[in-house]
Amino acid sequence: MSSVITRRALFAGAAAAAARNLFAAEELTSLTIGEAASLVRKKAVSPVELVKACLARMEALNPKLNAFITVTGESALAQAKQLEAEAAKGAFRSPLHGVPIALKDNIDVQGVRTTAGSAILADNVAREDADVTRRLKAAGAVLLGKLNMHEFAIGGTTVVSYFGPVKNPWKLAHHPGGSSGGSGAAVASQMCYGALGTDTGGSIRGPAAYCGIAGLKPTYGRVSIRGVIPMCWSLDHVGPMCRTAGDCALMLGAIAGYDPLDTTSVDHPVDHYMSAIGAPVSRFRLGIPHAVFYDKLHEEISKAMEAAIEVLRKLTASTVEAPLPQMAGMHWIGNAEIYAYHADQFARTPNLYQPQTRRSIERGKQAGAAEYLKARREVDLLRRTIPAVFEHLDVLVTPTNDKPPETIEEALKRAASETPPPIVLSSRSPFNILGLPTISVPCGFTSDGLPIGMQISGAPWAEAKVLALAHAYEQATRWHLRKQPLA
Repeated sequence: MSSVITRRALFAGAAAAAARNLFAAEELTSLTIGEAASLVRKKAVSPVELVKACLARMEALNPKLNAFITVTGESALAQAKQLEAEAAKGAFRSPLHGVPIALKDNIDVQGVRTTAGSAILADNVAREDADVTRRLKAAGAVLLGKLNMHEFAIGGTTVVSYFGPVKNPWKLAHHPGGSSGGSGAAVASQMCYGALGTDTGGSIRGPAAYCGIAGLKPTYGRVSIRGVIPMCWSLDHVGPMCRTAGDCALMLGAIAGYDPLDTTSVDHPVDHYMSAIGAPVSRFRLGIPHAVFYDKLHEEISKAMEAAIEVLRKLTASTVEAPLPQMAGMHWIGNAEIYAYHADQFARTPNLYQPQTRRSIERGKQAGAAEYLKARREVDLLRRTIPAVFEHLDVLVTPTNDKPPETIEEALKRAASETPPPIVLSSRSPFNILGLPTISVPCGFTSDGLPIGMQISGAPWAEAKVLALAHAYEQATRWHLRKQPLA
């Protein structure tokens, strides 16, 4: 029986015993968060079954992908058993109740090591939960483990890690993007139903695009970064990486909220993000900022974006050119704040850092106070004035990446170079500077079979609009349904 027929039968109310017979582990892990949560609520599938299916998948695939650094299988099963008992009594914490997810390894989980992909923290065990971890536990999500990443999130390939490179599930010779490459690879290969990543210059959206999944960077201050090892406090965001926009909405609903102990957190009302899924978008006005974002695209990405925009034009009201403000000089912020966090440790044990990371920190040491303060003031001004761009627009549409991922061999060779890579604004980093909510969704494939992503960005706190259009685009296309070979 096909998985489509299987799901239809289960959602129609099939008995739990029949569900167990119909679903193999591979079929269970192919579900979205929304589908898995619905089956748990119907008691057609148990949280324990979901966890066991993910652990079996991880055992088979993680040796090939190197996405997980730490697997917390025993605690995940114990957590699932507790949630199963609650479900049996009809007590459900949230739509995430009993659904297994995983966390990028710069996010603290009490009693579990947080390495940030570095030898320096290889034995670092967190004393307490990050705020997002606490919220996920309270929502009933099951934590499967910690995911590989570019060392200290200072890079975009996830090949520079003390624990070795992460491989792209679509083509194992290529990298998955970074720095949240383990999160992207784990979700795409169905080892977990969703994951959290962090995003300072595109580190959620880049891997999401390269791995063929959805990845959402919320508004700056929407989700607490307390308990997350920083790359750059002024630009850091935490957000969900999932198979669909709807799943991103479910996870965002669990982690969004004010944290008085986080100086970057903003006390702003939290929307009901799932209400955005299926909301009408026919009156949306699209802005296309061609300058910078579309100037130097790889030919196949350019064609995919043209086709995607044509789909969006049919779904929405209008499309206009929408230039964004200049953002030169913002690299001073990243350089200075990277060094500020690492200065003491770097002075003691510089050789424990990977060579590329070490060069990046050394570059930060050269950042001047005057340049940093000027750039930081400019960011404040940009964030204060950017809402004016949306007075006549609802969303902006841009490519996620300007070229396909290179091979791991090429990325390692470049990382080994003694010349520090240049600091340039990518298609993703302006939205960190501006602090805008931005999602990447699949919009095509290269001739080599590698996924291509499109970004949809909104005004501050307009996650609902971003999610609505992303979902509408998914429903009008089938890119997000394509399964990579390992799946």
